[in-house]
Amino acid sequence: MTLQLVQVNFKARDEVALGEFWAAALASEGPGVINLEPAGFDWPDPSAVCVDLVRVPDPETVRYRVHLELATTSDAHQAELVARLTDLGATPVQVGQGDVPWVTLADPEGNAFSVLEPRELHRDTGPVAAVVVDCADPRAMVRFWGEAIDWTVHELSDDRALLRSAEGVGPYLEFRRTPEDRVVPSRIHLDVRPDPVEDQAKEVARLEGLGATRADVGQGDVPWIVLADPEGNEFCVLGRH
Repeated sequence: MTLQLVQVNFKARDEVALGEFWAAALASEGPGVINLEPAGFDWPDPSAVCVDLVRVPDPETVRYRVHLELATTSDAHQAELVARLTDLGATPVQVGQGDVPWVTLADPEGNAFSVLEPRELHRDTGPVAAVVVDCADPRAMVRFWGEAIDWTVHELSDDRALLRSAEGVGPYLEFRRTPEDRVVPSRIHLDVRPDPVEDQAKEVARLEGLGATRADVGQGDVPWIVLADPEGNEFCVLGRH
């Protein structure tokens, strides 16, 4: 594997405040409040997906196509986690979920996420059960992302697809079919990192061969390269800082 899904990137009005929320939510001990990593994390490590926060002047208020789902180990753990997150500033939110066993919350900047009921599937994922991407065609997304990061397909249908690291550790990457069209850039996106990092240009060329396209989101002169997957979701291929 030469590309690893390493982090979910949040655009934030106040990256420090939002980072403090997510650090507490994920029990992160990693290097700071805007770069959240589990204790002992080192690149490359497929056992976790990290969170990175970047300040932008005025993040759009939109329905985001990427969100996190948090794992719990019991009904009591789910209730405790929801209560703790609410104390930290999360609020209940309706996104059309109806009567379901999970709880949907919004973080202090309005990013929706779910606290799942205990599930056997997620018993060993760590605090993040899944990174969920809304899409029009889960099968097409798996074709791209499965080859892009060489993750194993665990479930595949017209409505849902699950990928996980080939090592069988860490969170799932889930593509969930939704009918809504994407009309604006998302505040949350995926970052991947070549291993070794010097292979950035080669990996970008490989991704373009799989159907990715270059994207301009106003990034300017930066060490990462912004691409869009076949459904237009931006993601970054990290380079050496």
